Amino acid sequence: MGMLDQVKQAMQARKEAKRIQAEIDKISYTHQNGGITVTVKGDCSIGQIKFTDEALTELRAGKTERFETLLKTVLNVAVANVRTQTQQLMQRVMKEGGFPGLPGAR
Repeated sequence: MGMLDQVKQAMQARKEAKRIQAEIDKISYTHQNGGITVTVKGDCSIGQIKFTDEALTELRAGKTERFETLLKTVLNVAVANVRTQTQQLMQRVMKEGGFPGLPGAR
């Protein structure tokens, strides 16, 4: 493979990586339970956290452990869903041919 071919492959891989990142950026999942709503984005960052008065009542009543457990559960469900969506995206990309020059590529 010549130098020009390697440069073309690198440019194609970079373009593909940007396309995949744009798809990952579209992934989002919102989960709600017990007055806590959490949105997690495709890069696993937290997009939003909201608490209703119901959830805050637990805190005001001194039930911090219950509130923390609920928050952790809501976050874990949202993160797990985003992870699943991201894995499905990557499996689809690899099935379609993936990055040129990488294993699994056509």
